[in-house]
Amino acid sequence: MVHLSVMLEEALQHLAIKKEGVYIDGTFGRGGHSRRMLEALGEKGQLLSFDRDNTAIECENAQIMRQDNRFSLHHAAFSQMETVVEQLGLTGKIDGILLDLGVSSPQLDDETRGFSFMNDGELDMRMDCSQGLSAAQWLAQIDEKSLMHVLFDYGEERFARQISRAIKTYQLTQPIETTRQLAKLIEDTIPIREKHKHPATRSFQAIRIAVNNELGELSSVLEQATKLLNHQGRLVVISFHSLEDRIVKRFMRNESSAKYVGKLPIKEADIEKGVLTVLSKAIKPSQSEIELNPRSRSAVMRVAERV
Repeated sequence: MVHLSVMLEEALQHLAIKKEGVYIDGTFGRGGHSRRMLEALGEKGQLLSFDRDNTAIECENAQIMRQDNRFSLHHAAFSQMETVVEQLGLTGKIDGILLDLGVSSPQLDDETRGFSFMNDGELDMRMDCSQGLSAAQWLAQIDEKSLMHVLFDYGEERFARQISRAIKTYQLTQPIETTRQLAKLIEDTIPIREKHKHPATRSFQAIRIAVNNELGELSSVLEQATKLLNHQGRLVVISFHSLEDRIVKRFMRNESSAKYVGKLPIKEADIEKGVLTVLSKAIKPSQSEIELNPRSRSAVMRVAERV
């Protein structure tokens, strides 16, 4: 399947790109958002793109865009963004940050990556295959109780207890090494089926999030964003499930609220104003985009501006 950048026009609109500005695309993917951001910049503009996935860093679009001296692509996770920006002397000078979260179509469609239960392949699920435990290795070392909590907390899986027990029982006799093994085991364990949803959907999401520390990486980059952004710099985040969106919504709300940092009685000088202004309520993809790209249906965009 061709990778379609989700909410592309909405992202460009809310980034409000200035011709001579400095911008960050936190997830290069196959370069859809980055390409349009670069096209909107003038000769003195600058775009820094990041991705933890080697296949994204080495894709054809990345090689083409590297020929533009306004563009740089960095193989790094969200948690490393502040370090890279600081090394370039751009801390506090970023005019906009776009974070397009979740897993991309190329990752899902490549059976060798192990993200999807639709094709059989090695159970890997790592965004960055050069480091960390694969999903198979992670499943082999986690205990039943911890696995149950991951499936429930990250997948909102109501049969987390039964699935975690089935996985650990199965592993007593043989390892779980492929996506088909895991999907079939979950399918055989769950007693009730959701309409139009594969029984392994929630568990695969939960395991992927845990293997890649996705929620921890998201929290880290949000905290960094307030230091990186210039005055009136925009933060645009596209989430794909409720756990991500909850973190983004809570962060933007907290950072836009005034905080009292003194002692009673309250004095105006002791009230610390919020560093962000929330610019809109949750933005959803249009019906026409959902029809063109069904994977966009769960997307939620939130936008804030640095005070």
